[in-house]
Amino acid sequence: MTNIKQRKKEINVGVDVGKAHLDVFIHERGLHWQEDNTSEGIKRLLKRLSHYRVERLVMEATGRYEFLLAAAAYRKGLPVCIVKPLSVRRYAGAVDQLAKTDKIDAAIIARFAAVIQPRITPQKSKNLIAIKDLIARRRQLMGLRTQELNRLKIMGATIEISCKRMIRHLDAEILRMEKKLAKHVEQQAEWTETQTLLKTAPGVGDTLIYTLLADLPELGTLNNKEISALVGVAPMNRDSGKLRGKRRIKGGRACVRTVLYMATLSATQCNPIIQAFYKKLVAQGKHKKVAITACMRKFITILNAMVRDKTAWGC
Repeated sequence: MTNIKQRKKEINVGVDVGKAHLDVFIHERGLHWQEDNTSEGIKRLLKRLSHYRVERLVMEATGRYEFLLAAAAYRKGLPVCIVKPLSVRRYAGAVDQLAKTDKIDAAIIARFAAVIQPRITPQKSKNLIAIKDLIARRRQLMGLRTQELNRLKIMGATIEISCKRMIRHLDAEILRMEKKLAKHVEQQAEWTETQTLLKTAPGVGDTLIYTLLADLPELGTLNNKEISALVGVAPMNRDSGKLRGKRRIKGGRACVRTVLYMATLSATQCNPIIQAFYKKLVAQGKHKKVAITACMRKFITILNAMVRDKTAWGC
């Protein structure tokens, strides 16, 4: 009888994820316990939660340590929310919770789940996770390549051979990642139409397409202001009383914005609409970085409209 009553009771669960341990807190019961972050520990955790009706199982994005728990929870059909650590810390500050331990963090996450009610995180397929990992790895390799190119310019002739050797190795590894990425993208059948549409836009390459498909799945479902804000290219007001502050971009998805920036630089040279818009802003006296940001906003809104309306560039 007790189990039946407990099963009917909705609960919000917060999990503070660590490399070795999982601290679990049930908000409505004030109940805390700890499990190992292993398959056996997670099995025990989920068995204990099976006595309740879980409204939200919330954990922070901790750089892959949460993957094992999330995957097991999805298999059990639980509503999983993977949230930004910054969101939880800001909430903790708002409720004057300055102390920080694993137990306190789990309790704050559970309270955050109950009060804020974050959106459920959709489950990602293994193929999509592989695509996101390959995109991240390519980005890392490109960063290393840029570092070696910079060293090549300043280290002198004695180090030049070593730098060039590293650049060749990095080029080969980047090419290997791109080939793997292309194979995984081919397996995402639902992306075929969107990928074909995006390729028709001048200045849009495979890197931008893969990034938009993997890291901006909302593309084509939001209006212009919403997609700009999501990417982080929408100017935010900074007004208070009579003060009218300078508008600046803020927040958004940095991984998408970085790739969009590079694509927009290319588009100012080869895309007639973006090129004309950029030249017009510069002619009006706009700073070049401000003009590029405005072009990024225009570019992503055009791509968003193309996907939304299922129309190719120029149609």
